[in-house]
Amino acid sequence: MPAHQAECPINVDLLKRLLLDMSLERRVDGVLKLVVDRLASQPEVALVRIWLMRPGDICDECPMRQQCPDQTACLHLAASAGQSLSGQSWERLDGDFRRFPIGVRKVGQVAKSGQPLEVCDLDKSAESLARPEWAKAERIRALGGQPLVYQGEVLGVLAVFTRACLGEENFIWLRMISDHAAAAIATARAFEEIGQLKQQLEMERDYLRDEVREAKALGDIVGQSPALQNILQQIELVAPTDAGVLILGESGTGKELVAREIHAQSQRSQRTLVTVNCASIPRELYESEFFGHAKGAFTGAVNDRVGRFELADGGTLFLDEVGEIPIELQSKLLRALQQGDFERVGEDRTRHSDARIVAATNRDLKKEVAAGRFREDLYYRLNVFPVEVPPLRQRRDDIPLLAAHFLSLAVARLNRPAPRLTRANTEQLQRYDWPGNIRELQNVIERAVITATGGRLRFDLQDETSGASTPEGEKHMTDGTESIIHPDDEMQRRQRANIVAALEASAWKVAGENGAARLLGLKPTTLASRIKSMDIRRPLADR
Repeated sequence: MPAHQAECPINVDLLKRLLLDMSLERRVDGVLKLVVDRLASQPEVALVRIWLMRPGDICDECPMRQQCPDQTACLHLAASAGQSLSGQSWERLDGDFRRFPIGVRKVGQVAKSGQPLEVCDLDKSAESLARPEWAKAERIRALGGQPLVYQGEVLGVLAVFTRACLGEENFIWLRMISDHAAAAIATARAFEEIGQLKQQLEMERDYLRDEVREAKALGDIVGQSPALQNILQQIELVAPTDAGVLILGESGTGKELVAREIHAQSQRSQRTLVTVNCASIPRELYESEFFGHAKGAFTGAVNDRVGRFELADGGTLFLDEVGEIPIELQSKLLRALQQGDFERVGEDRTRHSDARIVAATNRDLKKEVAAGRFREDLYYRLNVFPVEVPPLRQRRDDIPLLAAHFLSLAVARLNRPAPRLTRANTEQLQRYDWPGNIRELQNVIERAVITATGGRLRFDLQDETSGASTPEGEKHMTDGTESIIHPDDEMQRRQRANIVAALEASAWKVAGENGAARLLGLKPTTLASRIKSMDIRRPLADR
C-alpha cells in the first residue's frame, strides 16, 4: 500500500459480533440486512451492496441487456446500505444497478470467476467504473469485491466501496464475513423452505381433515345397475393414466365420488386430491383460490397463501362446477393446465405444479362455448376423456342399496335409533322421480330418520310418478322409460321446497352438526347464498 494512502479502519469487535449474529439469523433478508448495515456503519465505508444469483426476470427492460451474454441468470441486488456525502439514500433496490450480468464489470467478474477483487486506487481505473463521476463526488477510493461461495457454488457477490484502502487485514476479514454470509444464506434458505413445506403440510392436513369429514358423510359408490357398472368400467380404463377427465351429469348424481374413485385408482393415490367448488368462490377471489397470493397482495392478505394448484402438486385437482369459472380467468387457467406454470397474486415468481386435472359440470359446455361464455380451447383441454354420470331415475335398481347405505350412515351420524326400511318404503322410493338425484335421496333418508317414530320411516315425497298426475308443463319421455321432464320453474319450486323442509327439520339452523346445510349436503355458505337468492324467510311463528 502506498505510504500516502490511509487504510480504512474497521472495528474488529464489530466484525466478530457480526459473525455471531449471522449464525443466529434464520431469514435470508435478515442475514443480508445484518451484513450491509454493520459494514456500512464504519467511518470510511461509503456503500455496501449484496447481489444474489437468480433467474433473469426483467431482460426486456434491463439497461445492461446488450452486455448480458446469457439472459437466463444474473445478479439481483438484494441489499444495500451506505453513507452518502450528499445525503442521498442508498437503500433502494430498484436503481440502474438492480441487475448485473454475469461477467460484466467488476461485480459481474467476481461472480463469474468466483475470486475476490480488491482495487485500492479507483482514480487510476476510473474508466472501468460505470459512473466515475459518482465515485469522485463521493470521494470513493477503493473497492473490495468478495464472492459468496457455499459448497463450491457462487450464491452472489458482496461489494464494499470505501473512502480509504481496505488493507490486507480488513480484506481477510471481508473474506471471512463473505464465507460466513454464504453459509448463513444457505442455512436461512433451508429454514425458509422447511417453514414453507411445514405450512403447506399443515394446510394439506387441515384440508384433508375437512375432505375426509365430508367424504364420510357422502359414502362410497354404491349400486349394481348396468348404468353404474358402465361408469366403473370407464373409471378403471382412465384412472391409471394422467389424462384429463370431464365428468358430466345433473346436480346431485355423485360426480365428486366418481372423481375420488378416479384418484383412488390412479398412480397419484398416495398424494392429495384437492377439490375446488368453482360455483362457491366469489368472482374477485378466483385467482387467489386457484394460484394463491403473497402477503399484502390485497386488502386482507395478511399472510402468504398456498393456492389449490400448488396444494395439488403431484396429486389430483378436482374442479367441480367448472362451467362457473368467469371467462376472464379461463385464459390463466388454461396456461396452468397446459404448462403447469402460474404466479401467486402479488408475486412475480413463476411456480410449477404437476397436478392431474379432473373437472365436473352439470352444464352443457358445448352450448356455453357457442354462447361465448366458455373458451373453446379450455373445453377441449378438459374434455380429453368424458364420463357421463346417469341420473338416479335411470338407475332405479340401485335405490334400495343406496337407501340402506344412507340409512346406516344417518343413524350413526345423527345418533338415532335404527328404523326398519321396509319393502313398501323401497317401492315408494323407486316410484319417485328424484329430480335432486342421489343428494336428494340422502337428504330424504336423513329427514326420515330424524322424524321416525316407533321404528317406522315416513318419506315425504311429492308427485310420486305412479301416484300423482303429471303437473301441467311436464312431459313423459318417449323412449319407453319412466322418466319425466320437469320444466325449470317446477325444478326451482322443488328445490325451494326441499331447502325449506331442511330448515324446518333443523329448527332453521343453517350450519353446524344438525344444521340444514349438513342435511342437504351443501356447504353453509352455498346454502346461505341460495336462501338469499330464493328470498326464503323464517315464518314469524317459528322465531
